[in-house]
Amino acid sequence: MANHKATKKDVRQAAKRNERNRYNGKTTRNAIRDLRAVTAAKEGADQLPKVEAMIDKLAKRGVIHKNKAANLKSKLAKKINSLKK
Repeated sequence: MANHKATKKDVRQAAKRNERNRYNGKTTRNAIRDLRAVTAAKEGADQLPKVEAMIDKLAKRGVIHKNKAANLKSKLAKKINSLKK
């Protein structure tokens, strides 16, 4: 364990950030799962912007890579657009 005051604080902050990132990541994964299960185009179109915002927030904070975020958003948009046909 670290003995310096600043290092102890850094450990506390890192633990807090880790917990927050895990919560936000899991919440986003659940939202993506729910969006993929949608069969109605209108419902999917309503949920898509919220889920995309969640994905963008994870990418901005470095929880997921920006390319992974782009791939997820693209696949979700394709799925919702296919429901409209």
